Amino acid sequence: MSDRRWRKSSHSGNQGDCVEIALGEHAEVRDTKDRDGGQLIVTATAWHTFTANLKRNH
Repeated sequence: MSDRRWRKSSHSGNQGDCVEIALGEHAEVRDTKDRDGGQLIVTATAWHTFTANLKRNH
């Protein structure tokens, strides 16, 4: 997946302590402080369900 477009949350501050996500068939999540480290990869459906639950419970 070399054509991934990574983005940070609009809620992220300037300190760089956040995560980035690349959405496609799957959602890939990585730490901005260790971009070459591991990634969490889940289905796009699972990611959307997760974020919808976060918004609903916020």
